[in-house]
Amino acid sequence: MSNEATAPGTPPFHEAGFIPHVGLEVVERGDGYSKARLAIGPEHMNPHGVIHGGVAYSLADTGMGAAAYTVMDEEEMCATIEVKIVYLAPAREGTLECETRVVQKGRTVAVLESDVHNGERLVARALGTYSIFARR
Repeated sequence: MSNEATAPGTPPFHEAGFIPHVGLEVVERGDGYSKARLAIGPEHMNPHGVIHGGVAYSLADTGMGAAAYTVMDEEEMCATIEVKIVYLAPAREGTLECETRVVQKGRTVAVLESDVHNGERLVARALGTYSIFARR
């Protein structure tokens, strides 16, 4: 099983592109699990003074990809099919932490779930499906 989510010779997915741009960090991954973290800043707020829903969504989507790759073979990749997210409470300051678990991994589809917390408070829960396919 591979822990890398990119083609050989490229940086791990959490060190390039969009993920560090928003301040998101994958801090733990292995055996169908991941933990991602983000320190809330003014750039993450919506006009109402709470985190933008896209921030929690990005944490969940990234956490799901990170967890999925821990149960996939080296010659496999994945892509998001769908993520459903329920926003449960606002977050205004501190840190967001997302824990993700693989619910089921089949040959071509994986199902994952993520919980996003702001301290002890659950602020969002997400369920995602991911397509699994051979690297090109």
